[in-house]
Amino acid sequence: MPSASNAFRRWLVLLHRWFGLFTAVFLFIAGATGAVISWDHELDSALNPALYHAEQGPHRSMLALADTVEAADPRAQVSYFPLAVPQGEAVQIWVEPRVDPATGKPFEIAYNQVALNPVTGAEQGRRLWGDVSLTRENFLPFLYKLHYSLELPPVGGIDAGSLFMGIVAIVWVLDAFVSLVLSFPHPRSWRKSFAFRWRRGGHALTFDLHRSGGVWLWLLLLTLAVTAVSMNLRSQVVVPLVSALSPLTPNPFDAASPLEPEQQIAPAVSRARVLELAQAEAARRGWSAPAGALSYEPEYGVYGVGFFEPGNDHGDGGLGNPWLYFHAGDGSPAGADVPGTGSAGDLFLQAQFPLHSGRIIGTTGRVLMTVLGIAIAVLSLTGIVLWWRKRSARHRMRPLRVR
Repeated sequence: MPSASNAFRRWLVLLHRWFGLFTAVFLFIAGATGAVISWDHELDSALNPALYHAEQGPHRSMLALADTVEAADPRAQVSYFPLAVPQGEAVQIWVEPRVDPATGKPFEIAYNQVALNPVTGAEQGRRLWGDVSLTRENFLPFLYKLHYSLELPPVGGIDAGSLFMGIVAIVWVLDAFVSLVLSFPHPRSWRKSFAFRWRRGGHALTFDLHRSGGVWLWLLLLTLAVTAVSMNLRSQVVVPLVSALSPLTPNPFDAASPLEPEQQIAPAVSRARVLELAQAEAARRGWSAPAGALSYEPEYGVYGVGFFEPGNDHGDGGLGNPWLYFHAGDGSPAGADVPGTGSAGDLFLQAQFPLHSGRIIGTTGRVLMTVLGIAIAVLSLTGIVLWWRKRSARHRMRPLRVR
C-alpha cells in the first residue's frame, strides 16, 4: 500500500504537469520576447533611426512642440512628452484620441506616437505603437506588447490579454513552489538536483536542464513571476492584497475608477501652468533633478510631471523616478510617487517594474533579464518535451497491458 508521502508526491507531480502544460507556451513566448525587449530602446533605435535621431543644435520649447502636434491634428491630444532630450535625439510625443463631441466616443486616429526634430520642429515619423505588425516600425513594439498581453484585443473594454497573462503568472507562482518540492525527492541525494549530466545528453540532459536549471534559478524566476502578477493585475489583485497588509500612500490612479469617454472633459489648466506648479513643489521638496517629462491621463483628469535627467525616463537604476500629480480641473495637488519613500507596501509596489526589467541594478540587471528570458524559454520547452516523451511511452505500453 502506498504511503501518504508517496501519494502526496504523486498529487504534486500531477499538479506540476497541469500547471506546466497550461503555462508552458505562454511562458515560452514571454521568456523569448523578454530576452529581446530588455534592449527595446536600443534595438528600436537601430531599426527606426528617424524616430530616435535628429540633428544637433538649439532645441525648441518642448511645450511648444506638444502644442504643434495638437494643432496639426485636432483629433489628437498629447498624453506624454519629454521636457528635454539629449543632443542628437528626436522628441517622441505620445498622443491619445480626443472624444468626439458628436458621438461621445474617441476619434479614430491611426497613430499614437510622433517623432519631431527638436531643432526645426519638423515631423520625422509616426506610428501606432503596439500595432499587430512585423514591419520595421512596429517590430519591437509588437514584441513588447506580445510579452505582457499576447496582443489579445480588449473584450468589453477590459484588457483581456493583460488579465490572461496575469492569471498565467499566478499559476507560475504556485507552480514554482510545487516544482521546488518535486526537485528534492530525497534529502540524501540533494546534490543531484543541482547537477547537469552534460556527457549523457539525450533524455538525461533534457531532464537536468528542466529540473536543475529551475533549481539554480528558482529565486530569480519566482521574483519574475511575482512581479508579473504585480504589473498585470496591479489594481485587481496586488493593491488590495498589499493594502490589507500595509497602508499605501494615496495616488490618483489606484484609489479612483477611470472615467468613461463621455465623462472626460478638457483640462482647465494649461501644461505650462502645471509645469510651474510642479517645479515649485519640487524646489520645496529639495529635489535637484530637472523636470523630465509631462503626462496627461484623460481617464483620470490628472497631469503628471516626472523629474529626471534627459534620456533617463526609464531610470538607470534603483526604484525609478519621482512624479508629482495635479488635477487638470484646477491644478490642485493630486498626489506624488516618490521612489524610496512611504510604507513597506509603497516600497513593494515601487520595486515591481525595476525588479521585473532588471533596471533596479542598471545594465547588469538588463543582461540578467536577457539570460533569464532565454532560460524561461528553455525550461518551458524542456517541460513540454519531457511530458510528450512520457505520454508517448505510456501509449506504447497500453497494447502490452491489454495482452
